[in-house]
Amino acid sequence: MVFEAFYSQTSVTPTISLQQLITYVWLQQAFLSFIMLWFRDNELFQLITSGNIAYEMCRPTGIYGFWYAKLLAQRISSAVLRCAPILVVAVFLPQPYRLSLPSDLATATLFVIALLLGLLILVSISMLIYISTFVTMSAAGSLLMFGVIGEFLAGMVIPIPLMPDWLQSIVNVLPFRLTADFPFRVYSGHIPAREALELIPIQLVWLFALLLIGKFAMGKALRRVVIQGG
Repeated sequence: MVFEAFYSQTSVTPTISLQQLITYVWLQQAFLSFIMLWFRDNELFQLITSGNIAYEMCRPTGIYGFWYAKLLAQRISSAVLRCAPILVVAVFLPQPYRLSLPSDLATATLFVIALLLGLLILVSISMLIYISTFVTMSAAGSLLMFGVIGEFLAGMVIPIPLMPDWLQSIVNVLPFRLTADFPFRVYSGHIPAREALELIPIQLVWLFALLLIGKFAMGKALRRVVIQGG
């Protein structure tokens, strides 16, 4: 309703239509577990701060991959429970608050691909929060920094098309928008299929880079970890 009031009073035609923006907001709510950086696993933080990380280091598997899979499963299971009721209700709401369907099958397919790659990127970013706890011994600072800054840069506070041009130029070179803004604008049709096909390889590049950074940082943190006690 706030956006509707804004659109009704603006003297300049926004770069994204009201219907596309409404779809954008509904998808944010439906797939919140996929895109929120403040989603956390307190058990992992306790393992690090209590010293029980020693048990994890005894497992016959890599800690980074094991934790990555765990965080990924948590987000997917949470989204499965949350998204269906929201999407069902949103589709049957009266205009202009109704969730629009994708324009064609190709758009829907690109949306699913972009959303899943965005999820993998987000988990890679969230892994850096846990790794930083090896140094800070407190999750509060990392969660606050990544949560506030990351979600703003992902377009979850203000949709990126409504940001000023100078800010968009900064946001567009960072990976955060690829987790939420990009797939949702593909769904709504604001980003056409041809442009989406150009941006999906960029998602893959960021995913590969973040995985390398995360594994390197995790390895370095584990080599320096000191556990006291019997």
